[in-house]
Amino acid sequence: MSADKRPGVGDDGSGTNARERVGVEGSPQRHGNAQSMPLGTQLMRFVGSGVLAALVDFGILSLLMAFGLGYVPAKAISWVAGTLTAYVINRRWTFNASKSRRRLLAVLVLYGITFAAQVSIFSVGYPFAQAHLGNDLAARVVAFVVAQGVATVINFIVQRTVIFRDRAK
Repeated sequence: MSADKRPGVGDDGSGTNARERVGVEGSPQRHGNAQSMPLGTQLMRFVGSGVLAALVDFGILSLLMAFGLGYVPAKAISWVAGTLTAYVINRRWTFNASKSRRRLLAVLVLYGITFAAQVSIFSVGYPFAQAHLGNDLAARVVAFVVAQGVATVINFIVQRTVIFRDRAK
């Protein structure tokens, strides 16, 4: 047994915390410990990764619409790209979680729900905004921001409190 009696120090003499493992790239990784990080830090990381994912989503949406794809299928395709971007960043950086099939399945279910919410809100909001704003780009941005905002709130709450919560408590 290790002479160090600090909680979490391994018996292998390595001095690494039992909750920490070295990832493929050699960087420490915490497993399923979403709430050990301060809420403010986690929220800022979630927003930052969300901004990047939203740029991917909106960029692909605009590109597909510019090439003549209808706004509903364009939004569906762009959502998938943005969502994959968000998942990878949030799992590793925001929630410091290792790969898990259970988590992946839970995230897929959550993303299925937010997919329906986002595409539905955008499908109604875009034509509504077009009719009232008279500008296609402005209508696209307004509908996108509203749909993205609703999905972001749902995603953060469910991911932090259910999917990536600290199960050790």
